[in-house]
Amino acid sequence: MTSTPTLTGRVAVIVGASSGIGEATARRLAAAGASVALIARRADRLEAIAADIRRAGGTALVIAADVTDSSAVREAAAAVKNKLGSAGILFNNAGIMLPAPIGEHRDDQWKTQIDLNVSALVTTVGAFVDQLVETAATGAPADLISTGSVAGEALFTNFAVYSGTKAFVKHFTTTLRAELGPKGVRVGSIAPGLVQTELANHVTDKNVTDWLAEAQETMTALTAADIAEVVTFAVSLPSHVNLQHITIMPTRQVV
Repeated sequence: MTSTPTLTGRVAVIVGASSGIGEATARRLAAAGASVALIARRADRLEAIAADIRRAGGTALVIAADVTDSSAVREAAAAVKNKLGSAGILFNNAGIMLPAPIGEHRDDQWKTQIDLNVSALVTTVGAFVDQLVETAATGAPADLISTGSVAGEALFTNFAVYSGTKAFVKHFTTTLRAELGPKGVRVGSIAPGLVQTELANHVTDKNVTDWLAEAQETMTALTAADIAEVVTFAVSLPSHVNLQHITIMPTRQVV
């Protein structure tokens, strides 16, 4: 980007804001002038991030919540509206990656991924959609961006459940745009390739951890700040421009 976008007056909600892409995007949107609501489970991390944003002159609201709890998500949406005003940006970024061979029968991991990557994503959209439509009705830009993955578009051994959840993100987003676009809400998804975040720390399958380690040695992975820059660019475009889907890859990653 050649200039710093101005998001003054906009309210941005970042889900999964305690680390990685969510944290970087919260900091970047705040630096561009948005008031940010930080949602995640780790209250101590959120408070530290919010303190940094406030010291820099920004506005940050901390909401410690488990987004797999639908009641907590609805309460978070109400808190955002009451304290900051109606959301004009929702960055739906919470997620977990637990690849493993299907033959290991890790139904606990399957459920965890579906609960967070699919069910919580839909619940969060449902909790904030009225605010986004309300914002768009005033003539202001309104954005709903969800984090998918290149794994939802390509084939990776042992990633079947995770990849399925991320394929859902893309199709859900594309279909939702047909409903919300006519109401003035821009709907899009991003599909990052290899990014240096905590996501890989949860992986328990040795074949996958070895593969990820080898990949890190053979290419320069994306950083969370790279993704934050793309999200900030997307929400800063004129309101009639909707980037529906963005695949973001390290230059040397070919799949």
